[in-house]
Amino acid sequence: MNPSSFIKINPADSVVVCLRALKQGETIEVDGRQIEVLQDTPVGHKLLIADTPEGKDIIKYGYPIGHAKEFLVAGSWVNENNLKTNLSGTLSYEYHPVDETLSIPFENRTFEGYVRKNGDVGVRNEIWIVPTVGCVNGIAERLAQRLSEETGCKGIDAVHSWHHNYGCSQLSGDHENTRDIVLHPNAGAVLVLSLGCENNQPDDFMAMLGDYDKSRIRLLVTQKVEGDEVEEGMRILRELYAIASQDRRETCQLSKLRVGLKCGGSDGFSGITANPLVGEFSDYLVAQGGTSVLTEVPEMFGAETILMNRCTSRELFEQTVQMVNDFKEYFLSHGEPVGENPSPGNKAGGISTLEDKALGCTQKCGRAPVSGVMKYGDRLQSTGLNLLSAPGNDLVASTALASCGCQIVLFPTGRGTPFGTFIPT
Repeated sequence: MNPSSFIKINPADSVVVCLRALKQGETIEVDGRQIEVLQDTPVGHKLLIADTPEGKDIIKYGYPIGHAKEFLVAGSWVNENNLKTNLSGTLSYEYHPVDETLSIPFENRTFEGYVRKNGDVGVRNEIWIVPTVGCVNGIAERLAQRLSEETGCKGIDAVHSWHHNYGCSQLSGDHENTRDIVLHPNAGAVLVLSLGCENNQPDDFMAMLGDYDKSRIRLLVTQKVEGDEVEEGMRILRELYAIASQDRRETCQLSKLRVGLKCGGSDGFSGITANPLVGEFSDYLVAQGGTSVLTEVPEMFGAETILMNRCTSRELFEQTVQMVNDFKEYFLSHGEPVGENPSPGNKAGGISTLEDKALGCTQKCGRAPVSGVMKYGDRLQSTGLNLLSAPGNDLVASTALASCGCQIVLFPTGRGTPFGTFIPT
């Protein structure tokens, strides 16, 4: 049999991944041994290459991805029906730091970006309309459409209005998360659109922005407009457009680039194709002084010790432990198991347990040391590889990546997904 019919990822693995559908009765040769395929096994799925007693771990990527529910014979199709996760509740972890110094030369690479007043760099030059409450979403849409039609977006990349999902139910720290969108460097100009009576009071919100560029970030409180609020919004937007449309790209060091790492619609090939490729890019970016950010904490369960031991200090290790266990406690407090993440699409594509998924997902961050750990809503403070607390939900996690300061999200997908967020994805 042609060895291209399967791949053994790690020498320690007790499964191989099928590169094509294998039929019952076929024979494959693995490490000099002839193994008969006992069931039709779909492409992307796992075939056992060693007899495995009930309760014994099954190994993929060199790590356990769960244990056998029953005695399994070599040649068996391993899937969610005969493989059970080892994950349960929170754990105590020990710090065993590993030296992950990257042997990638510094090449002094550059990219063309838009340099903002505070030194941040955008990869787009767009005009954004950001509502502080959902009540003005409709006005924001009308303003974005009118400015786009009036200007043809000449001299800028696009005009966007970003829907606000909440009314006055939005409280405390959520107001600050809206602030982070307003300050994003991909926006050459921003109109903050307020109703006026919401909990997120406009004057307080603008004060939270700190020392912002007042020529490029403007506020409109619709309840304070005596005439037509759309016409008043257009008046402000025309002024913002006159400024932003003069911006030009400049040569910037690659160290100014911040890239979010997120995946979706994963299958059995994600962890051996697209995700490792993104990991190679992440390592290269970090070696050039740039920044990458990995999120989706529940999809780290089962691979978290790999990340913990790559932390550059005990303090970062402890922060990573807290990030992981806090998410587990959140699930447990709602009566939900911590290991039931794989979706029906994941399973159909060859992912059988959360450990299986996590070991593939974390390939996106390569081998670089972890230099920063952020809570949900935090903004980037450290260059290099950062971990960000956010759920596996594509919309929430990608928004968190953008809000922390990433200009781009790299989103590898196995089964396909058209998802995008408010930065290039």
